Amino acid sequence: MNVFCPTCGAKVTWSRESKFRPFCSERCKMIDLGGWASDGYSIGDSEPNDVDISADSSKLTH
Repeated sequence: MNVFCPTCGAKVTWSRESKFRPFCSERCKMIDLGGWASDGYSIGDSEPNDVDISADSSKLTH
């Protein structure tokens, strides 16, 4: 199966022999790791923030 490297977009064969999968190389793998380490990426949170809560509470009727 072929996939694309998430860092540079190069075509990569996905197999057990693919040492850096899903990346094409150690370099692309480390670039991605650096993005996570420097807070360049984040995972969304399902918890509402304070603004969402106050907006929703204004819709409540008593």
